[in-house]
Amino acid sequence: MSSDNPTQRAKILTDEAAFDFALGDERSALLKLEEAVKLNPAAFESWLAKAEVHFALRELDQALAAGETALSLQPKDIHIHTSLSRIWMERGDKAKAEHHGAQARILGWGDQLKSPEGKQPGELA
Repeated sequence: MSSDNPTQRAKILTDEAAFDFALGDERSALLKLEEAVKLNPAAFESWLAKAEVHFALRELDQALAAGETALSLQPKDIHIHTSLSRIWMERGDKAKAEHHGAQARILGWGDQLKSPEGKQPGELA
C-alpha cells in the first residue's frame, strides 16, 4: 500500500515494522522505523517501536535515544515510561529506572480513577 501523505506512510511503515518484529525480523523492522521517523519526526508510535526493537537487540544507547525522543513527544504516556524504566534498568541506573517506573504507575492510577468502578482501562463495556 502506498501513500503520498508522509504521516500516513509513516503509520503504515510502523505497522509493517511491528509485523516484522513479531516475526523476528528486527533488522527489517528497524529499517522501516528509520524511514517512518524520517517521514514524520513527530510520530510517537514509531519512536516507541524503535526503542522497543533496539531494546530487544540489546542496543541500549539507540533504545534510550529513541525512547527519549518518544518521551519528548508524549511525556504522559504509560508505555514510554515503562520502556524507559526497562532500558535504564538494563543500563544499570536503578534510580532512573525507578523514576520512570513510578511515572508509569502514577499514570496508570490516573487512568484507573477515570474508569467507572469495576471496569479496567481498555476493557469494553
